[in-house]
Amino acid sequence: MLSAPMAAIHITDIERAINYWRARHPSPDGIVACAQVLALAEVYALLVYYRESECDEATMPPAAREAWLGWYATTPDAPCIAICSTSQGDPVCKGCGRTFDEVQHWTGLSPAEKRAVWRRITQQGTAWRFNRYAERARRATGVDHPDPTSLEAGR
Repeated sequence: MLSAPMAAIHITDIERAINYWRARHPSPDGIVACAQVLALAEVYALLVYYRESECDEATMPPAAREAWLGWYATTPDAPCIAICSTSQGDPVCKGCGRTFDEVQHWTGLSPAEKRAVWRRITQQGTAWRFNRYAERARRATGVDHPDPTSLEAGR
């Protein structure tokens, strides 16, 4: 039996999470960082030191994982723009760029697995969400695209 590949968090997502927390909890003196930034900075420093670009989601220190998940909760869940060509038999959706399997199993993917898909489709930039329907993607709403301000209400 083949094992599933490691669910990895890319260093650019660690950077985004650090910047999110820095903006949310600015340093009062320019020196001291909040707990979330400190936890994520440790992971970031180790990635840089060992010249790695990804860390394992499952073995990430709990405080860093919690801080990363706090940032992750502010990002859109699915890249769907409600134009799914996989339902017509395409192996890759023209609307969002996900594969048929990714569309079918999206709700079962871990946050790191979802971010890996987001990273790939963003780098490829060929899906309609990045060109023909970019405006539609910016206006997306609903469960898959919560308004970030609505997430702050549940603090």
